[in-house]
Amino acid sequence: MTSTVSDKNQSVDVMQSIRQVIDSEIDAVRQVAGEIDDSFVRAVEMIVGCKGKVIFTGVGKSGHIGEKLAATFASVGISSFFMHSTEAVHGDLGMVTADDLVIAISNSGETAETLRVIPVLKVKKTPMISMTGNNESTLAKAADVALEIHVDREADDFNLAPTNSTTAVLVVGDSLGLTASRIIGFDDYGFGLNHPGGALGRRLVEQGVLKEM
Repeated sequence: MTSTVSDKNQSVDVMQSIRQVIDSEIDAVRQVAGEIDDSFVRAVEMIVGCKGKVIFTGVGKSGHIGEKLAATFASVGISSFFMHSTEAVHGDLGMVTADDLVIAISNSGETAETLRVIPVLKVKKTPMISMTGNNESTLAKAADVALEIHVDREADDFNLAPTNSTTAVLVVGDSLGLTASRIIGFDDYGFGLNHPGGALGRRLVEQGVLKEM
């Protein structure tokens, strides 16, 4: 059976295209993994030492990645939530305190909505980690710790769609959260308390980690 799909404009080998995109994103993650430095260690130390909540912020695709990372952090024992950068400057910054830690995500490091959060964080003395593709950017220079998560290109034909860059940030964010979780000694019982429902909850009850709820 052929995997080629055509319309009036062009013919595409679907399986080959899917593999190319997957390979491109894998290569991007490998590139970032090879560039991990001491700034990532400092970021984990800040996460572990946070007395309040770890707050992710961003807009667009970076915002979607931030939402997922906040959910992951919360599920592995690190109190966390997502704050949309646009909503932040319309009142949500009231949720942020000096005990919290903000992780701001922007591939360019120049996203206007995200940059508008910075002055208030400075006044509140809230520490900030940046996750950008450029440590020379405005966001990175304003951060207490700047994580450069640079990829050579995106996975689409025009090098425009946030794909490799967002995948790399997602993987790095997961690695930060899980590393911090290991350091604080988060265990399967704590995981079970955060996941009492659905298939995960049933499995943990069967394993004796949780009692039936």
